[in-house]
Amino acid sequence: MMKENAESASDVRVAASAASADGASASLESFGYKQELKRSLSLFDLLIYGLVFIVPGAPIAVYGIVYNASAGMVPLIYLVGLVAMVFTALSYMMMSHAFPVAGSVYAYAGRSLGPVAGFVAGWAILLDYLLLPTLTFVAVAIAMHATWPFIPKPIWVVGMLAFATAINYFGIELTARMNFILLALQLVILAIFMIVGVAALMHHAGGAHLSLLPFYNPERFTPQIIFGGLSLAVLSFLGFDAISTLSEESAGGSRTIARATMLSLCLSAVLFVAQTYLASLFVLGHPAFAKGDAAEQAFYNIVTSIGGYWLKFLVAVPGVFFAGVAGSLTAQAATARLLYSMARDGKLPRPLAHVHGVRKVPERAIFLVAAVTLVLGLLLVNELELLTSMVSFGALVGFLLLHVSVMAHFLWRKKSRDWSRHLIVPLIGLVIIGYVLWNAEANAKIAGAAWMVAGAAVFLTLHFMGRSTSLPVE
Repeated sequence: MMKENAESASDVRVAASAASADGASASLESFGYKQELKRSLSLFDLLIYGLVFIVPGAPIAVYGIVYNASAGMVPLIYLVGLVAMVFTALSYMMMSHAFPVAGSVYAYAGRSLGPVAGFVAGWAILLDYLLLPTLTFVAVAIAMHATWPFIPKPIWVVGMLAFATAINYFGIELTARMNFILLALQLVILAIFMIVGVAALMHHAGGAHLSLLPFYNPERFTPQIIFGGLSLAVLSFLGFDAISTLSEESAGGSRTIARATMLSLCLSAVLFVAQTYLASLFVLGHPAFAKGDAAEQAFYNIVTSIGGYWLKFLVAVPGVFFAGVAGSLTAQAATARLLYSMARDGKLPRPLAHVHGVRKVPERAIFLVAAVTLVLGLLLVNELELLTSMVSFGALVGFLLLHVSVMAHFLWRKKSRDWSRHLIVPLIGLVIIGYVLWNAEANAKIAGAAWMVAGAAVFLTLHFMGRSTSLPVE
């Protein structure tokens, strides 16, 4: 009897899953597309994907820089960053529900503002996604080369790229499993740091003690500090948006995409605040770190004072390597889905929309991303700062158009009168992202402007070739 009940329950779950997939497919077809990619990703898979893309230890590399910008109130800056990015996450949630298709802001802007805006949004976010794998490989190569200088940095780039490409080629499910393993390893290293750090705190190592100064120091707090550190905090959260590129591979449809987007953002913020607060307790009252190595290695020096060289090695080498490999996997997958979506609509060469018959992945897009990453990785292996600024520009421009798309779709097209969700939320997000973009580095603006000019040339070329710039009819 119990066996029969178990089998019946199993049948119900399978039927429910199939019904969910069928419903998602029907919704996709209503937008003029066929279901080609494999729907197999659960909420847990998508959450892992988002956390891996953001990187749980993202504050480690920029801790000293954020410390200087925030007058020592690093965890406060990440709380402010969370509040700022919640508005962008809410806009992603609303648009992923309205348009459950791959393509992220490209699809959202294209269907809300028109094909030209869609192309601009897609081209801008493509700068972020296309350069992010390169940025990840270069950052890891620099860290590994500093530890083992006899291994050239290009060797690390080529090796990690080959591994990431192979995993992504064999299917999204294998990518999801590998993401889980690599995220688990990152969290174990982070947990070891936290345990050793709390033990050192209990023994007041280096004069450390519990204090609220890292959250609020009345002697140094000013509004300028909050807004000055906002851009740094926002950039640390970049990555949660990539979950929307997997809309057509989510077993639970748009609702699951929305939940995973917000959960990954909030969980990342908890991890960011916890690790930076603990680290800050060991440098209470410390003046600003000197620019250069002192600021760049600030977190690693704190780790050394807490647990010695072995802990520093654990955080700096395996920690950076696992985060880099995991980040490159997710970045390559997201970029390939964006290329696939734009190619499917004729905005890029249509062969990139080809899907492997067995593995159900956009294989040609995956290999193109690998080829571009290889070239850029070898050319820019010593240009980490330039890569960082260019990635940030693309993401921020995409976010701006996302917020405008929410208002256009719901207020103009749907005649919504839900002013709080469809006007106030995207408007606040627009102002925040606009402020961060306005205060971006000059190199980021120059490189980003050059990329957008190249995009305009591509769009005009497609137009004069007689290629349609419209999206499939709903």
